[in-house]
Amino acid sequence: MPMRAVLADITTLDVDAVVTAANDRLAGGGGVDGAVHRAAGPELLAACRRIGGCPTGEARTTPGFRLRARHVIHAVGPVWRGGGQGEAALLAGAYRASLARLREAGGTSIAFPAISTGIYGYPVAEATRIAVATCREVGADLDIAFACFDPATLAAYEKELAA
Repeated sequence: MPMRAVLADITTLDVDAVVTAANDRLAGGGGVDGAVHRAAGPELLAACRRIGGCPTGEARTTPGFRLRARHVIHAVGPVWRGGGQGEAALLAGAYRASLARLREAGGTSIAFPAISTGIYGYPVAEATRIAVATCREVGADLDIAFACFDPATLAAYEKELAA
């Protein structure tokens, strides 16, 4: 199925699940996570509190509430610490876990943000390489969109998808 990068507000996409770059407490926050929580409504935070948290490199699922997407997948990516602390494996794990959660929910379409590239500081070029490679490896049968917040991130994804 198709894999593509789009310049878009992830909260507006009509997919089975949107992924948010969550913290390990699933407590909402800034960036894409804050945007998803605001768009989904206060029910999302209440659902996250019932889950209680999520380890780095894993993902959890809640309903989409007020989003067009039926589900929100909360993926916890790593904080960049220079690349020698297992960050690549943890980031790939967050993508793999998100795709597994999508399948468990019976979905076939998903939109990812650039997990860990915001406040967590993961270099965009390296993060996009891991995202695309992981999704090609375990999500070839799915409709995958990489929702990019800015033109520079879009260009990084387009370059990686063309490789």
